[in-house]
Amino acid sequence: MSRRGNCHDNVVAESFFQLLKRERIRRRTYLTRYAARQDMFNYIEMLYNPTRKHTNNGLLSLIDYEM
Repeated sequence: MSRRGNCHDNVVAESFFQLLKRERIRRRTYLTRYAARQDMFNYIEMLYNPTRKHTNNGLLSLIDYEM
């Protein structure tokens, strides 16, 4: 753990949540919490992990990187 105030602490997590909000959450209105949870799960498991390429792992998707 780094100490408090280090801006590089959560860069990866903050980047992911910023993308999630920009690409999915801000464009929709959810009637129930369950619908929101299902939509976020589908975004992460069906779109983000298998298709999005990441610069931190040599421009591979997360699925390809784990193999």
